Amino acid sequence: MNLFTQKTAPNYGGQALIEGVLIRGITAISVAIRRPDGSIFVTTEQIGWKWAKRLRTIPLIRGTIVLAEMMTLGTKALMLSAKVAIEEDDEQEETLSSMAIGITLFTSLFLSIGLFFILPTVATNFVDSNYQTTNITSNLIEGIIRLVLFIGYLVAISLSKDVRRIFQYHGAEHMTVHAYENERELTINNIRDYPTPHPRCGTAFLLVVLIIAISVHVLWTPPVLWERIISRIILIPIITGISYEIIKWSSNYSSFKLMKLIIAPNLWLQSLTTRQPDDSQIEVALHAMNGAIEADRLSTVND
Repeated sequence: MNLFTQKTAPNYGGQALIEGVLIRGITAISVAIRRPDGSIFVTTEQIGWKWAKRLRTIPLIRGTIVLAEMMTLGTKALMLSAKVAIEEDDEQEETLSSMAIGITLFTSLFLSIGLFFILPTVATNFVDSNYQTTNITSNLIEGIIRLVLFIGYLVAISLSKDVRRIFQYHGAEHMTVHAYENERELTINNIRDYPTPHPRCGTAFLLVVLIIAISVHVLWTPPVLWERIISRIILIPIITGISYEIIKWSSNYSSFKLMKLIIAPNLWLQSLTTRQPDDSQIEVALHAMNGAIEADRLSTVND
């Protein structure tokens, strides 16, 4: 394989839900959720904001678009999984209000930005006020604080039994994507052959964001605290765009020994967010993957 030849196979990915898995295909997402009675609820939905079609092809910009799409779809799927997973009777897909999804998404963004961007900035300003620091050391300190908070957050939530179960579905999603990418027949036994970490994982993406943020922030670090906070928020789309391109590029060459060494920290971090799933959880991921593949096939036929 030539170093400058990218993979041509389509990239499938997704996320874990409450008792379920979301798989994003080329034209649609497929959501599979285990009902309390043991049956599996499956639904598909077309993806892609029409107004952003051209933007989705532009490097550095497309990362922010894709992330925004997946955050919106993922929030909707997560809310749906909560409804399906706790209902005792047969569940039909309910229309989730745009306002409810918007409020949930805004709250998540607000808390994430506050915890992982604003709080480290405020803490670093305190250090800068009491010690002599350069622009580079100040940003390194801020980056380390941000990274410690992120890892600490993952460790803390992993203590929850319910979250650990979601992490099992996370592992099932990754293993299923691995099997698909290696063109294996999608069976539980075949999926079992693959590891739970995956180079394109959202956890890996967030780690890259935190690292890239250090370099980008060095270029613009206002001395006044409130200006510094604003700069951190304004730069998030740029950092996201760069990080998306890095993840996309690294996943294309993940089979190379040098690339394996480079992405090793990403895969290691996923030991905190994935767990080995049982067969029933892999079955759910399998249904989600088959749903996405079938939706893409039908879309191609209709086109």
